[in-house]
Amino acid sequence: MTDESAPTRVLLADDHTLVRRGVRLILDGEPDLTVVAEAGDGAEAVERARAGDIDLAVLDVAMPRMTGLQAARELSRRLPGLRILILTMYDNEQYFFEALKAGAGGYVLKSVADRDLVQACRAAVRDEPFIYPGAERALVRSYLERLHRGGDVDGLPDRPITEREEEILKLVAEGHTSKEIGTLLFISAKTVERHRANLLQKLGMRDRLELTRYAIRAGLIDP
Repeated sequence: MTDESAPTRVLLADDHTLVRRGVRLILDGEPDLTVVAEAGDGAEAVERARAGDIDLAVLDVAMPRMTGLQAARELSRRLPGLRILILTMYDNEQYFFEALKAGAGGYVLKSVADRDLVQACRAAVRDEPFIYPGAERALVRSYLERLHRGGDVDGLPDRPITEREEEILKLVAEGHTSKEIGTLLFISAKTVERHRANLLQKLGMRDRLELTRYAIRAGLIDP
């Protein structure tokens, strides 16, 4: 377990040295973030992350040998506790959804990295999704398209959850902390964490982002 007071250790992967240099300046300028490793392609990023001492991987999409999305999938399998962000010049819905499927907790456009990247890194460390401005429209459009194709609710399991778990799922998806949920439901934060762990196991999900998408599909919160 890492020291919460220590800066988040970041691996930065991009095949352009100048881009890495600029992004590093942004991140190293923050007291709670520090770039401890760099990689020029996805394969090198996976190798470096597996060596340890990395809390967060920031991966460019288009890299030689192994793309950022391929690296994200590999790292999600091998290092499930590692936080991942995708950094890209492409404002592209397909890349965005592929990044989420690959296990990334956020998608940041290079054109506004100076505005969004630090916020996205901090969200990832808190295990919260970061959705860049404008991506909300893509999420809603995708959801509506699935409905128009015949009410497809792909991903909804047939295993029911309890009413209490449903209450907690909704509050988690709305962004409340375990402490806040405990206060709202008059239970301890530890009990909330136990329910949350049960939810992840029951629904076959890994993190808050997947719970949020499930809650949208299940109609517990608005897209």
